Amino acid sequence: MSDSSLRHRKGKITLVVRGPDQRALADQVVTVAQQRHAFAFGNIGFDFVDLVGGPAAEGSVDVERFGGLWLDLFNTATLPFYWGSYEPQRGATDVERLTRTARWFADRGVTVKGHPLVWHTVQPSWLLDLDLDEVELLLRARIRDLVGGFAGVIDVWDAINEAVIMPIFANGDNAITRLARARGRIHMVRLAFEEARAANPAATLVLNDFDLSSAYECLIEGVLEAGIRIDAIGLQTHMHQGYRGEEYMQDVLDRFARYGLPLHLTETTLVSGHLMPPEIEDLNDYQIPEWPTTAEGEARQADEVVRHYRSLIAHPAVQSINYWGITDNGAWLGAPAGLLRADGSPKPSYDALDALVNGEWWLPPTAMRTGTDGTVTVEGFLGDYTLSVGDRTARFTIDATPTTATTDLD
Repeated sequence: MSDSSLRHRKGKITLVVRGPDQRALADQVVTVAQQRHAFAFGNIGFDFVDLVGGPAAEGSVDVERFGGLWLDLFNTATLPFYWGSYEPQRGATDVERLTRTARWFADRGVTVKGHPLVWHTVQPSWLLDLDLDEVELLLRARIRDLVGGFAGVIDVWDAINEAVIMPIFANGDNAITRLARARGRIHMVRLAFEEARAANPAATLVLNDFDLSSAYECLIEGVLEAGIRIDAIGLQTHMHQGYRGEEYMQDVLDRFARYGLPLHLTETTLVSGHLMPPEIEDLNDYQIPEWPTTAEGEARQADEVVRHYRSLIAHPAVQSINYWGITDNGAWLGAPAGLLRADGSPKPSYDALDALVNGEWWLPPTAMRTGTDGTVTVEGFLGDYTLSVGDRTARFTIDATPTTATTDLD
């Protein structure tokens, strides 16, 4: 990938470096190092709900090693708030474990996202006995409680998930599909976004879907015409049937970028075993006893991860990429889609993505010299940096607009 294709991911800043006496440090060697990407490189943090949110699960990977592998590569974590598992009995929620898990990530500088506020799948069975008015009241209260209660720790949410299929979902009865069928998709989207916005006006709220057809475009257009403010468009790309290719992804990104909103690749997977047969329409219909990772599949996955991430990063509308699973252990559909094997050892795909995120797209500690006026110009990927002289350090941020700033060494 040419350097020009990543121009929108980079910035420049000129720093006037001053010492403790507030005087510019002329002709001084300084060390500049990147600390964090502005771009959201994410993964789910579901495993950590047991590992750090409560008693360690039997046979779980060691938190220190597993957490280190996760934190070395990702800066954004998605945590599960499926209503059926979050509140299996009415009034009895999993708030304590999710709070501990979210804080564990936040304390390590990770942006935390909640998924999802409204969805028709993984619903509590106790909702089925209630009339639709009560279901809606409870859904509104759930949104307010989660978004308001976690504000400051979780400020990014998938506000509604898979609304295109929501009113016609036929794989099992649930109260949310009944509500969507009776009141419509736009009503459901408005409900999700307006309740969440009221609970935390600073939150980033995502409209998320796996349906990348014109049906999703029609929904987005209807939502925008209805005056509903959405902050980002979520695009799921679970590729259990094989990598769809750069041309396909370019078309998808261009189609959804025309709304002028950031694109979040919310759910991305590529498998390292055999591919799911192409005739499978609903991925959930593919149920097999074992789906092993293979050496050939791991090599293919590594190549496809690099191609996929390169194509996404090159598109200026893409703001976030969230890989759906760090490990094969407990992966969705039992697929070998993780970047780690079930035993926690890294696959070639982990190393390949690491070489991009922390290598090719990263500024390592670099010695630079200030000019006679104490200035130094730093170019790099958008994000947070440090500048050091000896044991004194200052922090600065490179954003998309070239700037000049003064930085004082502590």
